[in-house]
Amino acid sequence: MDAIKFCQNILQQKAVDWEPILRNNLSQPIRNVDLVITVGGDGTLLQASHFMDDSVPVLGVNSDPTQIEEVEKFSNEFDANRSTGHLCAATVNNFQQVLDDILKGRKVPSKLSRISVHVNSQQLSTYALNDILIAHPCPATLSRFSFKIKKENQPFSSLVNCRSSGLRVSTAAGSTAAMLSAGGFPMPILSQDLQYMVREPISPRAASGLMHGLIKSDQYIETTWFSKEGVIYIDGSHVCYSIQNGDTVEISSKAPILKLFLPHQLLSQNHAQKVEGGN
Repeated sequence: MDAIKFCQNILQQKAVDWEPILRNNLSQPIRNVDLVITVGGDGTLLQASHFMDDSVPVLGVNSDPTQIEEVEKFSNEFDANRSTGHLCAATVNNFQQVLDDILKGRKVPSKLSRISVHVNSQQLSTYALNDILIAHPCPATLSRFSFKIKKENQPFSSLVNCRSSGLRVSTAAGSTAAMLSAGGFPMPILSQDLQYMVREPISPRAASGLMHGLIKSDQYIETTWFSKEGVIYIDGSHVCYSIQNGDTVEISSKAPILKLFLPHQLLSQNHAQKVEGGN
């Protein structure tokens, strides 16, 4: 709350019109504004992104960043880590400077890829900025599905039949979140590719080379669900869509980009990865 009040005080000093809204009151698309500022953590930014197209940039302010000295002091007592704020370019310490840079055109937003999902050829209304997870609503229940990578309606990979705890697909921005925790790899933040991984597969050696990989920007992954129940979770657990036996789910990066002001370290890492990777 202190961070919110701080940011509001800064905005009151600027020659701009602004309107506050609580994240839980978001229900309509965000349009007809020049900038969205989220004050919270990555979750707040992700929720706001679900109501935005590619026309409005967003700036994330991490309201409660981790304090290294606290982590070191209490490491033997409890987890003192606070908000990660991986995608947030500002905190109360530099919010005014970052805002001034944006208002004066010295800072420009980056274009991040998002995930588009079609269920039985019908597009879902929400685009994922981090990742999606397709799984049974009960985490202890086996998920059965098959998938193949396609390009322009032509199979690019062989059909893979899976019995596992689900399928996760992430963007480059989300590749350092749950995907990385599950054994995936970080991607350059501005990559247009997606990364997929079959979660906890039974008999993974049967098609080990296809249990984890990339979906290039001109490809998509087509999945057929063979369990009685299923859920598509978008950017966590708050946004979800039910699916059932026989449903087909198509996942690609053919979604409107999100304009986001990125932290300096993420842009630096992206440049380093591009130089090292040569692409």
